[in-house]
Amino acid sequence: MSGYALQLLEDKLGADSEIALLPPCNRVVYVVEGSTEITVGNQTHEFTPNSAWFGSGGCSVRGGSQGSHLWRWELVRTPTANNGITFGDDVTTQLKQCEEIDMESQVKYLMRCDRVDFPLAGVAYTHTHRGPGIRCLLKGEIRIQVNARESVIQSGESWFESGPEPVFAAASKTHLTSFVRAMILPRSLKGKSSITYVKPEDQDKPKTQQYTRFVDAFIEVLDVCT
Repeated sequence: MSGYALQLLEDKLGADSEIALLPPCNRVVYVVEGSTEITVGNQTHEFTPNSAWFGSGGCSVRGGSQGSHLWRWELVRTPTANNGITFGDDVTTQLKQCEEIDMESQVKYLMRCDRVDFPLAGVAYTHTHRGPGIRCLLKGEIRIQVNARESVIQSGESWFESGPEPVFAAASKTHLTSFVRAMILPRSLKGKSSITYVKPEDQDKPKTQQYTRFVDAFIEVLDVCT
């Protein structure tokens, strides 16, 4: 099914400022800096840096006493230029990336958010994934090679990986590198890795990247923002 997109937005909230209402959709909110409170119905939960929340219902978001810096991934239907953009006192939102993806009606999906950390000069050997995702670099620098295309990603920048396209990644030799991503994957991968290494000679090489999984939640394809 076409007409779906995964988007990444960046929210910056001043101290105690609030996004009063985000509409229902499959959504991950990752806290980059500061603390934040997320309220769904009559339940409020606080999140600190390097933690993430998932929900599919409408919610409100409030910055902590020092404000908050958030990355927000949403699965949306027929996105427009203002999808997900919020307004309010001392609240700014930037749409960092929006990518159309195909969703198959006969497939059951999950939404995953995790963090990947590399040592100095660490690499992710040529690989594919079982589904699409948007990554955002938390710190360091990383070189991404997809077929003949090569990009150098800096801290705060995002990029999209379709899943089936082979990707090679090389982290900085001088700065520790990490990124956070959200992906749409088959439910059969819950709790399992989504990666497949392309070259036989890479299968048994040591893998130095480390993973921290925040969210691995089943979703309904039609339960998205419109």
